[in-house]
Amino acid sequence: MSFKCGIVGLPNVGKSTLFNALTNSSKAQAANFPFCTIDPNVGVVPVPDERLSKLSKVSNSKKVINTTISFVDIAGLVKGASKGEGLGNKFLSHIREVDAVIHMIRCFDSDDIQNVNPDVNPVRDLEIIETEMMLADLESIQKRLEKNNKKNVDEEQLKILEIALDCINNDKDISVLKKQFDTKQLNQSGLLSIKPKIYVCNVDEQSVQNGNKYTNNFIEKFGNENTLIVSADIENQINELLAEEKKNYMEMIGLKETGLNMLIQKGYNILELDTYFTSGPEETRAWTIKKNCTAPKAAGEIHTDFEKGFIRAETISYEDFVANDGWVNSKANGKMRLEGKDYIVKDGDVLNFRFNT
Repeated sequence: MSFKCGIVGLPNVGKSTLFNALTNSSKAQAANFPFCTIDPNVGVVPVPDERLSKLSKVSNSKKVINTTISFVDIAGLVKGASKGEGLGNKFLSHIREVDAVIHMIRCFDSDDIQNVNPDVNPVRDLEIIETEMMLADLESIQKRLEKNNKKNVDEEQLKILEIALDCINNDKDISVLKKQFDTKQLNQSGLLSIKPKIYVCNVDEQSVQNGNKYTNNFIEKFGNENTLIVSADIENQINELLAEEKKNYMEMIGLKETGLNMLIQKGYNILELDTYFTSGPEETRAWTIKKNCTAPKAAGEIHTDFEKGFIRAETISYEDFVANDGWVNSKANGKMRLEGKDYIVKDGDVLNFRFNT
């Protein structure tokens, strides 16, 4: 299971620069004019996890396989996108396909980089984007609730659409839907406004450690929980360095983690994801699952036959697997458990599935 994050924002806020840094590529055109990105660029990135290397050493694995995350660089949005302004219709169709939205917000001054607005105001910029997404949802909801179309919508989806319509029309918090319906039902609704969000404040080098007046204003309004302060330019520079140079440079500028690592951590939190491992002589591999995933569902991530024929899961925690030097000693020391169909897989579990073919 890989999750997909769409990077959105107004033109020239640094979306393509961030995308290139995150995916370690120059796939996305980064230019100083609006709409230099038209078709979305997609990059698949291995998720860094230091536990993998330790597990592979214990198992003496021939291969190590990370789980992945996809980043999508989506065309810049302008006011009126919901009515087709700029590349609005394309923007809105592409954003429907992602699991989470990364809002890229301009929090730097520059005479060299064109700004579509007269001044730098991250709160206003985010509100433009969120308003356009909400207006697009409003149009979609109204069409689906029309008499001719309503008969094709099931009862659960009708409830979601009606509550969403009331929220938009009466300026209520649309996130109340998340308390009343499960994620699968909400995903089926196709609503943009309820997608999980990460806010990335793009700053200059001087502000990367402590932020600046723009990030302070933004965090005061939208909070710290889903907000990151990142310099897309610095991330690009870091990616061009060798491992030792990278470490030294990050220490010099006071950066503890790369933007990629921070984004993945935030992404896992807001999408409620966990990681489990399989480990043996052939390969050590990470697998992404939803939190509270049962053992058969986790097995299904490897192959659907594993889920259908699931018998039980041999289970060892990551810490016990490393401390006891692998499967044999973990079993001998009573650290391996046999878990059945109701077992909820925990982050870091090392699993081996028994199943009928």
